[in-house]
Amino acid sequence: MRAVHHLTLPRALHPGAWWLWALCMAVAASRTRNPILLVLILAVTGFVVAARRSDAPWAHSFTAFLKLGLLVIGIRVVLQALLSTRSQGNTVLFTLPQIPLPDWAAGVKLGGQVTAEALVTALYDGGQLAVMLCCVGAANALASPRRLLKSLPGALYEMGVACVVALTFAPQLVTDGRRIRAARRLRGRTRAGFRTTAMPVLEGALDRSVELAAAMDSRGYGRTAQAPRSQRRLTALCVLLGLLGILLGVYALLTDSMAFPLAAATLAIGVLLAVAAMVVGRQRVSRTRYRPDPWALPEWLVVAAGAVAAGAMVTAAVRGVDGLLLAGPLVIPPVPVLPVVGVLVGLVPALAAPPLKKGAA
Repeated sequence: MRAVHHLTLPRALHPGAWWLWALCMAVAASRTRNPILLVLILAVTGFVVAARRSDAPWAHSFTAFLKLGLLVIGIRVVLQALLSTRSQGNTVLFTLPQIPLPDWAAGVKLGGQVTAEALVTALYDGGQLAVMLCCVGAANALASPRRLLKSLPGALYEMGVACVVALTFAPQLVTDGRRIRAARRLRGRTRAGFRTTAMPVLEGALDRSVELAAAMDSRGYGRTAQAPRSQRRLTALCVLLGLLGILLGVYALLTDSMAFPLAAATLAIGVLLAVAAMVVGRQRVSRTRYRPDPWALPEWLVVAAGAVAAGAMVTAAVRGVDGLLLAGPLVIPPVPVLPVVGVLVGLVPALAAPPLKKGAA
């Protein structure tokens, strides 16, 4: 009866499924600098967030990540304008005052002629990073950090607490900022400066840290069962090697610094070692789980949609499909069919994810 109760609709999707989908969309964005594909990925993630986010405080963090992405693009364009050279293009837009530099800084310039090619290249590079940040923001807006911590394996519980606390930093800042602005408006103070906003946010962060430490201590955080020293060393070694293999495999897949079969094999070995470490390490963690989140057909559909989007981009990059990387900054971006279809599959969570209850947080 309990399993049937958890699978009935409406219910909240498993937070791990949202994170896997968002990371797959970020992988898809990392494979291209085509502005059409980047805007399409951003539109897909934004549509899914608008369709399936709750009214919880962290659900409004996607807007904050959008603003952060615009800031990243602006900084990238400004730095490119200050440091660009004529070697990046010949279409001069304007000329900035140039600051002379000493001889040991030969090859570096500040100011001078700014070309259209340099600015457009900076715009595309900054847009790629901004879209990847927005994918992470979509995961923050859709997945509950508390439920994500509850769903972690026992071997990763202590590490998961640190990760969840770090991941909730940005959503909590957004919540604190909204609360402080609302309080100031109620007091008739419409002007908000950095000092009047930053100090209450810092005070709230310190208070939450003290409350979190007290809550963790009262719940026996860090308590482990007795285990032989050899088992602890084996678990630590498997975790270290598994994480190293996963990092090398993901880096090789994203940067093409290694052959695709070798990169995939490294990633698979890292995942197997990490799974083995979790199986061995969960024996020394005495932790129960109350009403665990189900992993059913909607979760598989959401993860599969993200995997299809990422797989389409990686396959197009391996095959050298035209349109992922532009021939030049001032050319008209083409529209490759395979990546577009793969990214559009990322819209499936807007329909496959179960609807939320009204007022559910």
